[in-house]
Amino acid sequence: MRYIASLVNADKVAGRTRKYKVIFSPQKFYACEMVLEEEGVYGDVSCDEWAFSLLPLDVDLLSMELPEFFRDYFLEGDQRWINTLAQALHLLSTLYGPFPNCYGIGRCAKMSYELWKRLEEEEDGETKGRRPEIGHIFLLDRDMDFVTALCSQVVYEGLVDDTFRIKCGSVDFGPEVTSSDKSLKVLLNAEDKVFNEIRNEHFSNVFGFLSQKARNLQAQYDRRRGMDIKQMKNFVSQELKGLKQEHRLLSLHIGACESIMKKKTKQDFQELIKTEHALLEGFNIRESTNYIEEHIDRQVSPIESLRLMCLLSITENGLIPKDYRSLKTQYLQSYGPEHLLTFSNLRRAGLLTEQAPGDTLTAVESKVSKLVTDKAAGKITDAFSSLAKRSNFRAISKKLNLIPRVDGEYDLKVPRDMAYVFSGAYVPLSCRIIEQVLERRGWQGLDEVVRLLNCSELAFTDMTKDDKASSESLRLILVVFLGGCTFSEISALRFLGREKGYRFIFLTTAVTNSARLMEAMSEVKA
Repeated sequence: MRYIASLVNADKVAGRTRKYKVIFSPQKFYACEMVLEEEGVYGDVSCDEWAFSLLPLDVDLLSMELPEFFRDYFLEGDQRWINTLAQALHLLSTLYGPFPNCYGIGRCAKMSYELWKRLEEEEDGETKGRRPEIGHIFLLDRDMDFVTALCSQVVYEGLVDDTFRIKCGSVDFGPEVTSSDKSLKVLLNAEDKVFNEIRNEHFSNVFGFLSQKARNLQAQYDRRRGMDIKQMKNFVSQELKGLKQEHRLLSLHIGACESIMKKKTKQDFQELIKTEHALLEGFNIRESTNYIEEHIDRQVSPIESLRLMCLLSITENGLIPKDYRSLKTQYLQSYGPEHLLTFSNLRRAGLLTEQAPGDTLTAVESKVSKLVTDKAAGKITDAFSSLAKRSNFRAISKKLNLIPRVDGEYDLKVPRDMAYVFSGAYVPLSCRIIEQVLERRGWQGLDEVVRLLNCSELAFTDMTKDDKASSESLRLILVVFLGGCTFSEISALRFLGREKGYRFIFLTTAVTNSARLMEAMSEVKA
């Protein structure tokens, strides 16, 4: 605002007369107008608002494209975007009728829900009498499940995002992918038939699929050899254009796969995944800590090193003081003291914490729960949680069976559950919660999980008996992620939808991944 004011004042000094218009998107803030007033140019500038809040990235994915939402709310405590979110929910409810079943968990989710309901009351009657088109809506805070966002993605769409950065539904493929000297911007959505078939697949299955697709495409081209003139004419007018387009897309995705393979081989991706799985399962923690130390010492990547430290911290309910000090010292020595403020941010957000005295007792919680009743175990958990803000990941993982127990090798070609998005090692917590709430039609029986998530007062259910809701609408579910969602979570819920007969639609403040999460917390900009 001060920059705009300086331009207006410069024109005044130079004697230039112009009209000035400032358009705020997605909403106009009073603080901005105050700055213009302080600078003495408010009367010279007209201010408008473009309430752009929902960008359709795909047939089932809406994004508000607010990557700053995560840092603003979950680090700074800035609530300015909650009104934007409530307005977006209000818009959807006016378009698709009332939502009969609403579930939410998290402080931001509860605030957004309450403001949205207030907007509904102010415009009472807009959705009354309408048949609901969406049966269920979930509102989930990102800080309820940091673990999923911190894990390396292994489904194709997630890997493309981690490697090339998908922005607003499109990706820039460089010369190493296009096999030319030019980069190419490609839209990644359901209209790309090749991409749509592999987007949710585990990466280990993608090369086989693309090879088969190439053979099928070649067979279709070869059909023209035995054609007469009339058949050839029909082939050229009806099929050739589509085949050429498919061939172009196939070449791009094969190039993308090869590029991903080269980068991941160079980074020793298998060893990285092995370490992540060990952290998720709680095995070989000392060995995993040594791997992270080596990662830092080799200066592989400041963002990657931070990510692994955060994953270790959350899965272990904070680092023991000795490890915390050691890792922090090594990190600052390797990457520079300018990262010191980043550690403060991570601690405030609960991503990288040091265990307080008494937190070491949490290791016995799972054993205690076997010996006492759920009620007594809940009291013990409450007593422990008063010591410090902790993730309680181990206890939650056990309660919700997030780490599948598989006899033999997990078959990634025919996945049995949502864990396939992390090679069968881990079911995303956010997705498991949605699955459980849908099965139970609410939070009943999940009291202990809600308590462990530190959300005892922040889990809510609003169920309206609506005879107008059809069985079809009750199979349609809107999931709202506050603070961003990953492509792995989207793939997992698409899988759940296919298995259970649901159709999921996703609304997120932005699509995120582990790198974006760390960059949002970092005070050192690349």
